[in-house]
Amino acid sequence: MTIHDDNTINVGTLFDLTGKIALVTGGSRGIGRMITEGFLQAGATVYISSRKAEVCDQVAAELSAIGPCHALPADIAQDDDRARLVAALGERTDRLDILVNNAGAAWGADYADFPESGFRKVLELNVTALFFLTRDLTGLLAQAASPDDPARVINIGSMDGIKVPTVLRTATFPYSASKAAVHHMTKALALELAPRHITVNAVAPGFFESKMTQQSLERFRDDIERHCPLHRIGRPEEMAGVAIYLASRAGAYTNGAVIPVDGGTCVT
Repeated sequence: MTIHDDNTINVGTLFDLTGKIALVTGGSRGIGRMITEGFLQAGATVYISSRKAEVCDQVAAELSAIGPCHALPADIAQDDDRARLVAALGERTDRLDILVNNAGAAWGADYADFPESGFRKVLELNVTALFFLTRDLTGLLAQAASPDDPARVINIGSMDGIKVPTVLRTATFPYSASKAAVHHMTKALALELAPRHITVNAVAPGFFESKMTQQSLERFRDDIERHCPLHRIGRPEEMAGVAIYLASRAGAYTNGAVIPVDGGTCVT
């Protein structure tokens, strides 16, 4: 136990995830991989999921050098694939301590020409799939939950869901709207699941190195860094750190929060 009977605090185990089982969607790259690496180093067993089976398998094999990491490829935007993911996880474990809803998509286009198909794709993955995957895994999460050590759901939102982005030259209407929806849904789910001893929180990242941000950083990095009060983008350990906090004993009493990790960009 981190907190002992005499109420002293053991900082050495405050962020320990030894014995915990986590699922990270979109865990093969970018922010998902950063979080996965952090969880593995903190002692967790991690299942990662992504659309491309070969990539998912390869990354899981690479990360197994750090700790037990397993691939469960799936396109969670597809109902059948999402059901297969839930079933496959249930065959491998009888509980889930941590769910990280990280898989997401972005789409940029001019206002007049924005395609309806792109708009729907972003909302379907970023919002709809997140809700139903969480709902379908609630049983496994409840199996791992207790009043002193709740199960955790960590949703990956965005600073763009807090403040309308102005640095990039291409509008991302559904992305910003979807991430604002993720933030609000996080609060609604926090109330819904708290009686089952499951906390739900969101992280709202700024710019980190990832495939999703690659083109934006190549074209606008100077502007992006200038608009950030800390004048830089985020580093992998800073994303891993906030996720470990929310997943560990340190974050057991945090519920319904949306935590920006953007160097202060969303308050400028």
